[in-house]
Parts: sequence; structure tokens; C-alpha cells
Amino acid sequence: MKKITFMAFAAAIAFAFSSCSFAPNAPGGGYFEDAIGGEPIAGMPSGDQFEEFTDNPFISTSEEPTSTFSVDADGASYAYMRSYMSKGYFPDKSSVRIEEFLNYFTFDYPEPENAVGINAEIGACPWNPEHYLLRLGLKGKSVSEEEMLPANYVFLVDVSGSMDSDDKLPLLKSSLLTLVDELQPSDRVSLITYSGSVERVLESTQVMHAGKIKSAIRSLGAGGSTAGGAAIKMAYEEALANYIIGGNNRIIMGTDGDFNVGVTNTDSLLNMVSRYADQGIYLTMCGFGTGNWNDAMMEKVSNRGNGNYYYIDCEDEFMKVFVHNRSHLQAVANDTKCQITFDSTRVAQYRLIGYENRVMSNEDFDDDTKDAGEIGAGQTITALYEIVPTDAQWGDYKPWAKFDCRYKEQLGLSSKQLSLDVYYENSKSENLTFAAGVAAYGMLLRNSEYKGTANLEMVKQLIGSSLTYDPKGYRQGLLDLLNQLSSDQVEELNNRDAK
Repeated sequence: MKKITFMAFAAAIAFAFSSCSFAPNAPGGGYFEDAIGGEPIAGMPSGDQFEEFTDNPFISTSEEPTSTFSVDADGASYAYMRSYMSKGYFPDKSSVRIEEFLNYFTFDYPEPENAVGINAEIGACPWNPEHYLLRLGLKGKSVSEEEMLPANYVFLVDVSGSMDSDDKLPLLKSSLLTLVDELQPSDRVSLITYSGSVERVLESTQVMHAGKIKSAIRSLGAGGSTAGGAAIKMAYEEALANYIIGGNNRIIMGTDGDFNVGVTNTDSLLNMVSRYADQGIYLTMCGFGTGNWNDAMMEKVSNRGNGNYYYIDCEDEFMKVFVHNRSHLQAVANDTKCQITFDSTRVAQYRLIGYENRVMSNEDFDDDTKDAGEIGAGQTITALYEIVPTDAQWGDYKPWAKFDCRYKEQLGLSSKQLSLDVYYENSKSENLTFAAGVAAYGMLLRNSEYKGTANLEMVKQLIGSSLTYDPKGYRQGLLDLLNQLSSDQVEELNNRDAK
């Protein structure tokens, strides 16, 4: 395996910052600790932190027919993977959350009549021909630009010394400037920064004064340590002081995830975020760069803050988050939970693919005090179960499972329930095919014991045959990334068990 030269490495990095495309001249792969040629590459980060987890196991339906989980609308894990792949490396397997790979993409689901709609289908399992896949789909009701709620945004910006890198503060500033251009003149923006100390750089200002807001953003520079916890508290107080009843009151935080000064105790930080979330303030976490990235902390904080979690690795990604999918920042379904009850005469075993840290107890489904995930306007959520059928002869047409969903149209209200019987029809839809391809890719990256016969060619075939519906070309982008992997990377993905 050839070592990359410094100039080639620098070129690949510059390419990755301007575009989310895969760098065609990137080196062969391996996890960071398996660096190319067995030697580390200058400049590659090694300090990112992830929470390890094990894949959900198969469960016997006769012993437990019901499975419950919270939705997860985040996409950070997928963008982080793409950033690493653009540098010629596979990401740490603990950073690969398959539900975030799935939910990075928009699926072709029907527009709901109410706040949320649900759908489901069953089809073949590509990596195990004796099994089936159950796909669950949810979609939040779309809203037009005119229907967007008035916004009260607090930009919370990390300007600590670790943000002094082209892929961090400069990219974050560009992201916020782009978002300002998308807002309505009556929307409001505040700006708080933190490093060794916390500062309110800009009081709440209507976007009709965009020049003032942009000037404050452009003035930001990096230096000092990181008082992340104290800054979050100030941001919440700022959001409450300018609270818009019936509006979208939200903190948008940009950081490399390094919390080393202030409220650093995880439990204390999560409890604080929960208290403010209960008062109607949402939290959107945006991560930048590598080297100090505390993914585990960022995901937990965003989950507890009734929010979402993105990783911004390039200009294309902040356009996706803040322009193309800006309506996703407006929640139309809160505390959204899914519960599946399988018929044990049809299904012998089942396994939820992904959502490992979103699994809930079955009793929590009917408990409106239990926190769960939010769905934004026009946003789609997808989940897959791998199911093992029974040996019974199915002479009658009965449902294999019942799909129940609970959500709140507004925080603090009682939840509503949707229900759907799921029948076996051996579906071959593009929604199921694409979801299967993404899940198989995630299992390869994780070297999952459940990957079966999955390999890269299977993944490419599944994704390549499901491109009819591809808003903004994100599906094609994944296929392009896979098509440009080096032979060494392909061998690494397909043959890890042989090593």
C-alpha cells in the first residue's frame, strides 16, 4: 500500500472542505490506528471520542413479541464517515450509527394529512436469503416558506483555540451567514460566543438588520479554552428572554465538541439541558472538524435538548442543513416513539438494525413523560428490522406485525397514536432497496456479526438500483463515494474476517 505524499494529502483535505465529494486520489484505507502503510499520516486527528456499543441482537418473538424505540432524526454519523473516507480512512466503528446513515437521506414517503404519517413494507433480506426485512417509514408534514413559524434563534459559537482551523470556525461562520440569508425579516437572532469566558456578542436582533448580524458573525476569531457548559446556560437564558409564543425557539450551537471548562460533568449538563427543553427551547448541535470531537457528549446533549445533531464537513453539507432542509429545524412531531408487535406465528425472531441507544422499554411507549425524538417539517425517518420467518404454512392473509407510533404535536400536550397493520407482500420498492443498501454498508463499516453475505458489490448494486428518487443527488453522492474506493479499501471492507 503506497504512502501518500504531504502535498497530495493537503490537496485532498482542501478538496474535502469545499465539496462533500469523495477525493479520487485519497489513499487506501484502514482505521486511524491502522494508518496507511502502517505509519501515521501527518495531520490526521486521533483525539475524537465515541461511545462504544454492540449491535442489537436477534430476539425470540415467542419470548418478547414487542419492540419499542425512539425515533432518531440525526445525520451526523453519515457526514463524519464521509469526511474520513475523503481522507482515505474508514471511520472508527463506534462512530457508525446505522440509523443516522438511513436518516441522512430523504425517502419517497407519502405526504401525511396530519402532523405525521407512517408506512411499512416487508421484502427480501439481501444478505441472508432465508430472512426478510421490515421497513418502517415516518414523515413529518411539509410546510411552505410562508408557513414557517417565526424564529427566535440563538447562535452559540465555540471560539476556543481548538476551533482555529479552516474546517472549523471559518466553515461555521459561513454556515451561519448562509442561514441568516434564508430567514424572514421578522425572525430574530442572538449571538453568544465562548472560549475562556462567555460573551453575548449580539443582542436579539431582527433579521431585517441582517448587516448588523453578519458583521458580528464575521468578526469572530478563535482563542482560549472552552467553557461550553456555562455558555449553554447563557444561551438558554437568552432564548427564554426573547421567547416567541408559538414560534421556533432554538439554540444553534457550533463547536468541535471539546468541553474542558465550565459544566463538564455529563449528568449535570444533561439535567440542565432537560430543564430548559421542558420550557420549549430546542437545541441543534452542529459539529465541525476532527481531533477534539466528543461525539458521545454531543449526541447525548442534543438528544436531551429536544434537538438534532449534524456534522458539517464541507460547504455542501451546510447548504443541505441550513438551506435545502431548513424546514427540518421546525419540529412538527415531538417525543416520537415507535412500537412494533410481531405475530409469533409469522415471525420467529427479529432484530432492530441500528437505534441501539434509542431502544426503550415497552412500558415507556404509553408514558407521555418519557422523552423521545423530534421530527422536523418534511423530514423522513426510516428504520429496518431483520426478521426470521417461522416454518408455518401461511394459508391465510394475516398481518405479520402491528406498527404503532406516538407523538405530540406540541411539547407539553398529550400524545396521539397512529397504528398500521403490516402484511407480507415481498416488496421490491426503491425505498426498501435503498435502505437495505445503506444498512449493509453500515454493517460492513462496523464489521457487524450480522452482515451475512453483504459485500461492497452488493451495497453498490442496491444503491445504484434505487436512484429514481434522489432529491439534490445525495444518493448518487454515496454511490460515487463507493465507486471511487481504492482496491485496498474494497478488500479491507470485504475481507476483515480473514485478517
